[in-house]
Amino acid sequence: MTSKKSPSPADFPTNLTVTITPPQSPPRATHPAPPNILLLLHGLGDTAAAFTSFARALNLPETTIVTIQAPTPLPFDLGGFHWGDDVSFDSATGTLDMDAGFKRATSLLVDEVIRGVLVRKCGYRPREILILGFGQGGMAALVAAREMGEGKTQGTSASAGGAAEDTSLSGVISIGAPYPLSGSTVGAKSRTPVLLVGGREPTAVSDGAIRRTKQVFEFVEVHQYARKGDGMPRNREEMMPVMQFFARRLRSWQGVPEGSVEIT
Repeated sequence: MTSKKSPSPADFPTNLTVTITPPQSPPRATHPAPPNILLLLHGLGDTAAAFTSFARALNLPETTIVTIQAPTPLPFDLGGFHWGDDVSFDSATGTLDMDAGFKRATSLLVDEVIRGVLVRKCGYRPREILILGFGQGGMAALVAAREMGEGKTQGTSASAGGAAEDTSLSGVISIGAPYPLSGSTVGAKSRTPVLLVGGREPTAVSDGAIRRTKQVFEFVEVHQYARKGDGMPRNREEMMPVMQFFARRLRSWQGVPEGSVEIT
């Protein structure tokens, strides 16, 4: 039997900016903590505050949403924060390159947030944790999910001889970004289910980028907007594949009798 508690801002490292959006439905007496955690990772140059409104709009049942701000501010008074190890510019477009390495972000997300806070302090299992990232945040989410399965970072919580599924997350939704070129593709495929969302050309979610993502993850779905370019969903039609993915991956206490216990 596992005992969960809902995460609070005080549970997280003091150098990390997070906002927590609890589910609107009241907790049950026998299950005071929601069965799901969704981590939201904003895009390059954004902030947690700007993404928190999206968390409220999602209004997911039985799910605590934790919006995490990237740890490093952009230089040159550009404003906002980024997930990369460095800041680089795309030589073809002259814009900031999303793929700037994710070693620091991976350590933050896997070691400090997922294992350190959600697993150890709050009692959640990886299977109860999803990540949704936009742009560079989507790349960081995919790298973190792969590293959870690899067990390369410090503080691995899987027991000796445990199955690979024990360290797989419930799922990753990456909007406007594939698995990065800077990420490793060596080793067994991750069993964390992935949904890639992107637009038509120009798009970062190209055929080659999809193939690269499928080299790393065993289960990859792809949804393409009818419009050109990547971006957050703008309407019900564009949001529907995301909500359908949530419906398949989120757990629920609905229909579970009061007084039941969870066996692991």
